[in-house]
Amino acid sequence: MTIVRRLHEAGITSEHAYAAAFGSIGLSLLSWIASMKAEQAGVERADRWGIFVGEWAPTFFALGLALAGYEREAPSAAKGSRSAWLDRPGDKAG
Repeated sequence: MTIVRRLHEAGITSEHAYAAAFGSIGLSLLSWIASMKAEQAGVERADRWGIFVGEWAPTFFALGLALAGYEREAPSAAKGSRSAWLDRPGDKAG
């Protein structure tokens, strides 16, 4: 069973993934600002915190795209197709 299908069955939608991506961008900025103000380690440490959290955004955007593609094909996925968004038309999935 694919990860995307499991996420879909768990109730996670593409909108959830997109919201997490935008949240990650905001959290990246907030962690950078907090690190600059709270620590005496300087800009280098703040940059590391901001980049670390900011690296989550592309993953969440990719999951959002994968879920959106799966959601478009969800009716055929319910019929037992092994992976509706990867199957080509005419393939016999069992």
